[in-house]
Amino acid sequence: MKKSEFIMKDCEYISSPNYDDRPNGVEVDTIVIHCISLPELNYKNNYVDLLFQNALNRKHDESFTELEGLKVSSHLLIKRSGEIVQYVPFDKRAWHAGESEYNGRTNVNDFSIGIELHGAISDTYTDNQYLELKKTIEYLKEIFPSIKDSNIIGHSDVAPGRKFDPGPHFIWEKIK
Repeated sequence: MKKSEFIMKDCEYISSPNYDDRPNGVEVDTIVIHCISLPELNYKNNYVDLLFQNALNRKHDESFTELEGLKVSSHLLIKRSGEIVQYVPFDKRAWHAGESEYNGRTNVNDFSIGIELHGAISDTYTDNQYLELKKTIEYLKEIFPSIKDSNIIGHSDVAPGRKFDPGPHFIWEKIK
């Protein structure tokens, strides 16, 4: 595949340094849906971009101190408006799932695409987010035919008890 196939067209691309190569022979077959807002429930800022670029100023908000030294990324962020930002090419391993396991396999980052929704587990998601997420999933299934609906899961599914996103307000039926 050409490199251009691993970067979505019609979206902003902001490169994150927080990724590496996937292990040899590992097939992408899973999509992990997350949510993020910094500070929580605040959406009109670029703090997520800064976090994924290791440039978040911890002094801007008290809640940022717990993020000190954290190096994370996701492949995509879908903003409340439906606008998409990509941080890591799909053929690379983004650092989104952390310590994780799904269906007996550990290191979920190895075989998954991470998609963040600008949101919080206590909030609802917008129709624009669902629409763009559904279109993005279809696009990813074309690139990675091994992705099946049963492997479109939440962060809570790969890190139960540690992570709870996308949360109880996420309506799974809207992306099927």
